Amino acid sequence: MRLEIGDKVAVLDDVLKGVVANVNGDVISVKSSDGMIFNFTKSELVKIDKEQHELTKYSDINNSLLKEKITAAPLKKSLFTKEKNEVVLEVDLHINKLIKSTRGLDNYDMLNLQMDTAKRKIEYAINKRIPKIVFIHGVGEGVLKSELHYLLNNYPVKYYDASYKKYGLGATEVYVFQNPN
Repeated sequence: MRLEIGDKVAVLDDVLKGVVANVNGDVISVKSSDGMIFNFTKSELVKIDKEQHELTKYSDINNSLLKEKITAAPLKKSLFTKEKNEVVLEVDLHINKLIKSTRGLDNYDMLNLQMDTAKRKIEYAINKRIPKIVFIHGVGEGVLKSELHYLLNNYPVKYYDASYKKYGLGATEVYVFQNPN
């Protein structure tokens, strides 16, 4: 590889890029973007034709067999299919979402209010044939979550933790079994 003044280069064992400022035999002076000049041997440098962000995903592939395999690669069908018009009922059981003020209510009253809301929403989903409900209960001490799971055991449903990516640890997703009749 022959380097000339003005060539863009990168250092192999360092995170440094620059432009060749001087060539003196095997010693090459590189001027970095911040104006510093460093000396390297020819074996420590590599010439950069294009910046990394200018390269496309397959621009450096010249092998005809590999190109043929890439273009002929069959699309894998996912085992998990999500319906586009899937109706999901989201119910936030946080007490401040259910009532305006908790004044005069103790923890028992608040929990009963949350559980009554959950019970109404489950029965509504069963009657309206809504297949999925997501109860947002928050993390807290886990009292509401355990009471909710106890309640769900009385219905024809299957429940599990909801999507961590979307809800974090504080939600339960419920699948409601529907009668075919």
